[in-house]
Amino acid sequence: MKTIWRRGATGVAVAAVLAGCGGGGDAQARPNPGESPADRVIPVAVETAERGTIARTLSVTGTVEPIRVIGVNSRLGGEILELPVLEGDRVSQGRMLARLDDRELQADLRSAEASYEMAQAAFQRAEQLRESEIVTQAEYERDRSAFAAAEARLDQIRMRIEYATIRSPLSGIVTEKMNEVGDIVGTQARLFTIADVSTMVVRVAVSELDVVELAAGDSVRVTLDALPDTPFTGRVRRIFPAADPATRLVPVEVALRGDGVARPGFLARITFDLAAREGVVLVPAAAIQGAGTQEFVFVVEEGRAVRRPVTTGLTARGRVEVVEHLEPGEMVVVSGQNLLRDGAAVRVVDPVGERAVPLEGAAAEDTPATDGGSR
Repeated sequence: MKTIWRRGATGVAVAAVLAGCGGGGDAQARPNPGESPADRVIPVAVETAERGTIARTLSVTGTVEPIRVIGVNSRLGGEILELPVLEGDRVSQGRMLARLDDRELQADLRSAEASYEMAQAAFQRAEQLRESEIVTQAEYERDRSAFAAAEARLDQIRMRIEYATIRSPLSGIVTEKMNEVGDIVGTQARLFTIADVSTMVVRVAVSELDVVELAAGDSVRVTLDALPDTPFTGRVRRIFPAADPATRLVPVEVALRGDGVARPGFLARITFDLAAREGVVLVPAAAIQGAGTQEFVFVVEEGRAVRRPVTTGLTARGRVEVVEHLEPGEMVVVSGQNLLRDGAAVRVVDPVGERAVPLEGAAAEDTPATDGGSR
């Protein structure tokens, strides 16, 4: 029995020596045999509760598209003589895109001009003779009608000649060119597709439960997969009036500036801020402990951690809205809560310098000392 008692005493003595010689940790962070949990000084990191704005976020994806895409068709049939543009060319409104063979129309124009001149002369002579009552009213009406028909025929030929030159109906970029010089095209054949890239849009589908919190003109955050490090700001251009009866999703169109960065076909991620609240108390999400109706924070008051039940609201971007029981300016613990009890003494440390490493080191050193004492 004496031998057993001596071995036990020796083990206690060794444990005491190891505990006293353990290096690198904060002695105040480790429990002493005669120290109660309430007397321990726990290093913690804190942040200040502050007023700010928070909103629930909704992220959806869509494809970047030009605000308008127009197909350019031929109004005449014939051979393409000129085709000075290619895909990707930026064109201004009215620029010539192609020219068709109009030689036959030019011949018709000369014939129509001659007929017009003859009809005009006959009508002018009939007007003079009518004043002298040499021609009858019927003869006068006949010459007037012939002149009007010749004039209409001339205008028609001129218009068809204009159709032989295909021009861009808007300023934009040529995205498609369907023909080449020498091709024979028919009336209403598609020749080009022109995209208006002055404004790019992304159409996304939003739930009927969320779309009611959006309005035209709202600002949104946009990220392109092609440029993940370049954030963009867009705006809600329009919200479609009806939801899809099958999915209950409403199309929402978001407009981006057309600066050439966002190209048609890029995948865009749109983030909407919903139910924004201003002037609310915000704390880091790491400060909230518990769940549901049992949520709480530790508030530092006069060097002690005070357990404070709270009611939370929205959570966004690592911040949480605290609805009740917390005021702006109060210091809340954001790291080290696992060692805290209500009323525990605390020491505020640099969250980058002392918070993580010493606490982990202290826990690692406490374990062998305790084990050694128990053996």
